[in-house]
Amino acid sequence: MDINSDLGESYGAWRMGDDDAMLAIVTSANVACGFHAGDPAGILQTLKAAAAHGVAVGAHVAYPDLVGFGRRNMDPTSAELVADVIYQIGALQGLARAAGTRVRYVKPHGALYNTIAHDERQASDVIAAMQAADPQLTLLALAGSPLVERARARGLAVVAEAFADRAYNDDGTLVSRRLPGAVLHDPDQVAERMLQWVERGELPSISGRPVRIEADSICVHGDSPGAVEMARRIRTRLAAAGVPLAPFVALV
Repeated sequence: MDINSDLGESYGAWRMGDDDAMLAIVTSANVACGFHAGDPAGILQTLKAAAAHGVAVGAHVAYPDLVGFGRRNMDPTSAELVADVIYQIGALQGLARAAGTRVRYVKPHGALYNTIAHDERQASDVIAAMQAADPQLTLLALAGSPLVERARARGLAVVAEAFADRAYNDDGTLVSRRLPGAVLHDPDQVAERMLQWVERGELPSISGRPVRIEADSICVHGDSPGAVEMARRIRTRLAAAGVPLAPFVALV
């Protein structure tokens, strides 16, 4: 099983999360590309640390929305969205090369992530951008979303993820962050929840109904309060149960 987190999101004097601590725990790092968060110096530092820890690196691409942290919906043209995603991947590829690592996958962020899970046009644009930048990149996507099969049909390798710190609706979609109970905070509860999911393939929805989630990676949001402790408890709980932990992409 893989554990991933969104990192490299600090911006100048504005600090977001604890990348050094998270990189000692996770197996994959979704690194900001400057559109929703992250500055070049901070991104490079995170990439160097990821390389030192043997953590796989992915491009965490987003809408151009620094003020909204990439969580506001946008409707760019296809030409804009394709170019924006290629630009972000390319920027991270250059920084990763300088850090002694390379970009192995792409995980869209925030509003873009949620939109392309179901919006065919924007999903097609992101797929086209990945194929233009590097067709060997893997797409990390929302488990159970139409995007998974759309990307695979276009020839991309796709890995689905489950969210440790987010609540699910009965249909397997994520509960909106605007609603109470959408974000989970208890590290022990979340760790036990993830172990049960790994063993059974099901998570309880916000209403208590079992929801089947087919995925090969667990996401812990790096900007969530207590994210480091949550990730640590998940890793410890899975390891104690004998669950092998490794990146979902090869590092060689």
